[in-house]
Amino acid sequence: MRLEPLRRKDIPRCVEIEKILFPGDSPWTAYAFHAELDAGGHYLVARPDETDEVIGYAGLAVVGRRGDYEASIHTIGVDPGHQRQGIGTVLLKALLDRADELAAPVFLEVRTDNDAAITLYERHGFERVGLRKRYYQPSGADAYTMARPRAQVRDEVAG
Repeated sequence: MRLEPLRRKDIPRCVEIEKILFPGDSPWTAYAFHAELDAGGHYLVARPDETDEVIGYAGLAVVGRRGDYEASIHTIGVDPGHQRQGIGTVLLKALLDRADELAAPVFLEVRTDNDAAITLYERHGFERVGLRKRYYQPSGADAYTMARPRAQVRDEVAG
């Protein structure tokens, strides 16, 4: 598997995966993906080594200015036929690496009933910091807000 930047021509496949993963909760539209790219978001796709098929995607938004950045994971999705192969973990780690480069704390929302995602996030240093009632629409499902502190920045001392 390889990770690459999300290209505009990948968006229809991402929308297709969204519709499969989130049928009851307003899956992202092509417009939403285009808007995130236009805003400068850090979006990646996962592809099998042997094809250009998109089997997963993930996106990180960063706000603030140097020394005071904050990052937010906006989406992670893996095609159901490719789940349980570590693709979500690889995508998450890539987003966290980018946040760590910027020494940014990372925030996200996750459905309270998505045990697999919650376990993945906790394994990577996230903690539950809040509850958003009826966050997902139209289902009205609740979401946890989770946070991971900024990475410690080490100043290199010239020898």
